[in-house]
Amino acid sequence: MIFKQIKNKDMKKYILIFIFGITYPVLSSAQTWPEDVTYVAIVANDSVITEGNLSSGKIISDLSWASSSSNACFTAVQFPKFQGNHVFYGITITAGSIIKIKAIPFNKDEEMSLYGYMLNEKEIRLVPDLHKSINCEADYKRDRPVKGKLSTNEREIEFRNPTTNTFHIIIGVSAPKGVTERKYTLIIKSVS
Repeated sequence: MIFKQIKNKDMKKYILIFIFGITYPVLSSAQTWPEDVTYVAIVANDSVITEGNLSSGKIISDLSWASSSSNACFTAVQFPKFQGNHVFYGITITAGSIIKIKAIPFNKDEEMSLYGYMLNEKEIRLVPDLHKSINCEADYKRDRPVKGKLSTNEREIEFRNPTTNTFHIIIGVSAPKGVTERKYTLIIKSVS
């Protein structure tokens, strides 16, 4: 907020004029997250389980944010695995904690994709308007087996916060091109 004093010569009084700037609020509750994001309150050393459907989401046609070097979430070769609807969730990761996120399709034969990105606690950006993130993780169906990982349609990502700061994490659940409806369970576990 900027204050200016202007002298009114006719009335010989001072008028105080307020000029308001636009600021981003510190996001910490369900009321302050964007409309497209479902806020999930996390309890330390506990799990939250929620059910969702991609039908409540939307297609994100520009996926270039994911392959940019400032996010490095997934490569352009993987874009078709994220071209279905996207549903967003928001959580807060506290100092010294780990967040484990898992997406499980109701039908075990259906393919899904999962990603998440960490942001400063004083900002919020939804894709595709994501110029940079602190950390971005993704899990999707692999074209070849990954050593030490079972090949299932369950998707898992993890975030660690070894700092004394608090951060926001946006979670995106998606599916391959053409998929606009698919039921799933999302499990978010906090470990302190």
